[in-house]
Amino acid sequence: MNFLLILSKTFIYLTNISHIINVGGIKMVSITLAVPPELKAEMDKHPEFNWSEIARKAIRERLEFLKKMDAMFANSKLTEEDAIELGRKVNKAVAKKYRKLL
Repeated sequence: MNFLLILSKTFIYLTNISHIINVGGIKMVSITLAVPPELKAEMDKHPEFNWSEIARKAIRERLEFLKKMDAMFANSKLTEEDAIELGRKVNKAVAKKYRKLL
């Protein structure tokens, strides 16, 4: 499985679900994160942070957000094609607004 998580405007790819480990009596699945070297260098400057816990929290928060979005749109009649078309119209309107400002 591949997952995509956006964390602080940086793409972090969650890949390579490898094995189940036991952490403090809790079974967890181990995953590998691929991050750009410059992000890793910044993380290394702060060894006081538990980056695994920060990633877990971000994943939890994203999943909670997705659950809320699913509940909000559960009864929507909007199709994926409708949403794409609406997004294109919004993008055009925003682009037009910023062209006028320039």
